[in-house]
Amino acid sequence: MAKATTSKKPATKKTDIGLEASDLNKVADQLNAILANYHIFYMNVRGYHWNVKGSDFFTLHVKFEELYTELQLQIDEIAERILTIRGTPAHAYSDFVKVSSIKEDKNVFDGRGCVQGLLTGLSVLIAKQREVIEFTESVEDQGTADILTGYVQAQEKLIWMYNAYLG
Repeated sequence: MAKATTSKKPATKKTDIGLEASDLNKVADQLNAILANYHIFYMNVRGYHWNVKGSDFFTLHVKFEELYTELQLQIDEIAERILTIRGTPAHAYSDFVKVSSIKEDKNVFDGRGCVQGLLTGLSVLIAKQREVIEFTESVEDQGTADILTGYVQAQEKLIWMYNAYLG
């Protein structure tokens, strides 16, 4: 009598949060790339806040401060998520500059130019986060996907609002 064969999946190592260790290493790498983009964008927004001039100064100065304050909280949350999944958050600005798709935006003073810079940065963040969301959902890392999905939702609204400002 022939013995039935069954194909078994190779044993994999699950972490204490129930996800594959190798998958979480990939997620941590992707989150570090997101973190780099957030840091460069954060510094750009700080620059817009400090340097904006013109008739919309009072309006934009306050809005930019609101945005960089929110970005600071998100940066911390991303770093803490990396730690939660047993990674190490990047923390050297030189590394951020190498990895980030968002480029430094120096010496922008005009309100419209600042808002254009914001829109460019937000668009890059959204695109990068959607890529990571897709991967995290494929490896059942709903915690990371949920965090990034919330960011995307808020950033889409910001894009609408800043485009409305530009007319």
